[in-house]
Amino acid sequence: MNQSLFRLEQLLSLHYIYPLTLNKFQKLLLEIGSLDNLPQVTSTELANILQITTNTANAILEKYSMILKNDLIFAYNSQKIHVVPYNHPMYPKKLLELVDPPTILYGRGDISLLQNPNKIAIIGSRKATNYSKQALDCIVPPLIEQNFVIVSGLAKGADSFAHRAALQFGGRTIGVLGHGLFHLYPRENSELAAKMAIDHLLITEYPPYVGVQKWHFPMRNRIISGISNALVVTESSLKSGTLITTDHALEHGKDVFVVPGPIHSEQSKGTNKLLKDGAIPVWNGYQIIEEIKLF
Repeated sequence: MNQSLFRLEQLLSLHYIYPLTLNKFQKLLLEIGSLDNLPQVTSTELANILQITTNTANAILEKYSMILKNDLIFAYNSQKIHVVPYNHPMYPKKLLELVDPPTILYGRGDISLLQNPNKIAIIGSRKATNYSKQALDCIVPPLIEQNFVIVSGLAKGADSFAHRAALQFGGRTIGVLGHGLFHLYPRENSELAAKMAIDHLLITEYPPYVGVQKWHFPMRNRIISGISNALVVTESSLKSGTLITTDHALEHGKDVFVVPGPIHSEQSKGTNKLLKDGAIPVWNGYQIIEEIKLF
């Protein structure tokens, strides 16, 4: 997409009001030619292009001109927020393979971690047990030795265990959030998130003010999978958001490694089913490294 079709401040203003995924944004540009032309578009035309109500379209047009008067680039810089639009060199090209890539990533911390070619997502149940911690003690250190960045979603349970294991063993980690950077969920991870926002990286596709919504988390999962070479699942029940992330990974031809669990454990029923369905059993990080090198 030609950069002349929009200026960064225009894209940020539109995304602040209405965070479009990339396919919808590109459809908009295809129809109107340039964001320079957006103020001249009628609410009916915009509603038809984006498949939204005319009331929503009208609100977008009204707010766009107002927000554009603010210097969002300066505002984000002053809050130490990195802005990585889809045409930025730092934007992970693997995300462009998704059905609905994020138009912009907002980050705090070491944005260069996005450029590390070796990323492993480690996910699992929010109710993960000490069994996940024990598994990560065997899985994470070899990955860190090979300079893999650990990616997860900063949720309770397995996600938190994964980020903390990366820190414990001297590695780097990326937390993918389902809300804007001015918010934090869950609160119990505030200290972990603060550390990651300085020495590691927090990223999200949502503008900073956007709060926590349940439907954001399945959307977040596609980014966790999208930026990673492969996926590791420690524990998961049969009904879990974890399985949404594994579906994303499998759809894009990525290896899914699964820690076998005790047959009596509720938190291993999902992982054991993944193994039955063809996932790769794993109990140490060297297996993952060998498998990735092999292919």
